[in-house]
Amino acid sequence: MSLIDSLISEGYLRTPGIIKAFKRIKREDFVLPRHKDVSDVNAPLSIGHEQTISQPATVAFMMELLAPEAGDKILDVGSGSGWTSALLAELVGGSGRIYAIELVKELKEFGERNVAKYDFIDRGTIKMFNADGYEGLPEYAPFDKILVSAAAEEVPEKLISQLKTGGRMVVPVGERFSSQDIVAIDKKSQGFKETRYPGFVFVPLVKNPKS
Repeated sequence: MSLIDSLISEGYLRTPGIIKAFKRIKREDFVLPRHKDVSDVNAPLSIGHEQTISQPATVAFMMELLAPEAGDKILDVGSGSGWTSALLAELVGGSGRIYAIELVKELKEFGERNVAKYDFIDRGTIKMFNADGYEGLPEYAPFDKILVSAAAEEVPEKLISQLKTGGRMVVPVGERFSSQDIVAIDKKSQGFKETRYPGFVFVPLVKNPKS
């Protein structure tokens, strides 16, 4: 059984559009050369700089929670290998926009090279930034959705402020290298609705020490 078929049978992938995106955007295009042969393993893989390309089941779970739609403007925080950025770009279509942030310059460049294997940068669907994920991109806010792919110890307030009313953010929250929750936050006209899904482990969301 293929990785995608396994993710479907185990209930991680449910939405037809997200399944289609996983089939088109190949994980093997976003891993280090030495990991090409194991790119379809359901496990995180190192991309260097103490960061990983996340486990496919976890990415599928987060994509289903985020529920990207055609035309969405999405902030992708901790874009790393570029895989989540490319999946999101496939899902939002030609009228959508993905703004991807990666603090580690070498990883931002790695992700950019990987995303360039598709046509998302050339057609303007993805813009990639070497910046602090905790700060977001206020100059491009507000966003319909925000995806954070590394764990913050607390929900980043600056990211919440960049989310549209009616928007959703999906972010792992918890102590470093401990069990963490994936938190789905819906921004309402008055307050927030927060739903937690425990039992995950992510690499930390790195903060720029100068900020």
